[in-house]
Amino acid sequence: MIVKMCGIRRMEDAEYANEVHPDYVGFVFAESKRKVTGEMAAKLREKLGKEICCVGVFVNEEPEQIARIAAQVPLDVIQLHGDEGEEQIQKLRSVCGQEIWKAARVRTVKDMEDVQKLSADRILLDSFSKEAYGGTGKTIDLALLRKANITKPYLLAGGLTTENLKYILDQIHPEGIDLSSGIETDGCKDLSKMREIMKIAGGNDE
Repeated sequence: MIVKMCGIRRMEDAEYANEVHPDYVGFVFAESKRKVTGEMAAKLREKLGKEICCVGVFVNEEPEQIARIAAQVPLDVIQLHGDEGEEQIQKLRSVCGQEIWKAARVRTVKDMEDVQKLSADRILLDSFSKEAYGGTGKTIDLALLRKANITKPYLLAGGLTTENLKYILDQIHPEGIDLSSGIETDGCKDLSKMREIMKIAGGNDE
């Protein structure tokens, strides 16, 4: 199972990632308590093991600005976590060569079915919140996931924790998982929680 650990912003976070070996780490470039600059992300990237891929999370950002940061870090993947549609995805493809992921903030079955129609390389299903575009710690409605006809592989995000992950993965079977607040204690990444998540997900940590 693919594991992405998002909201990496301190050197300690990068060290923790090197210890537990998630497949991806995420840098948040949108307004958030976890926001980093391109310069900060580039320094963190230097600290990370070469086997860990880096994802940049953007919300309704201009393609040219995304491309600039993607080159600066550099990023392996661009994750669009706002209201972007097919037009924005195509514009982004015209200015950069990274893989593109598109997140859907799920309120209805239609939200999940619509995101599958986009040309993104991978989709991510997250819980909906009026307050923020992600990282809220709210869990997605599993009943909606069961109702939807999801034919594309997807990453599941939204309120995943060491306490609920095993139960959720027993109920549904995503291609991967994406965690941020669920691997934190008092707003900072927690190595013990990161280790536990990798064990539950059957990841790389032994």
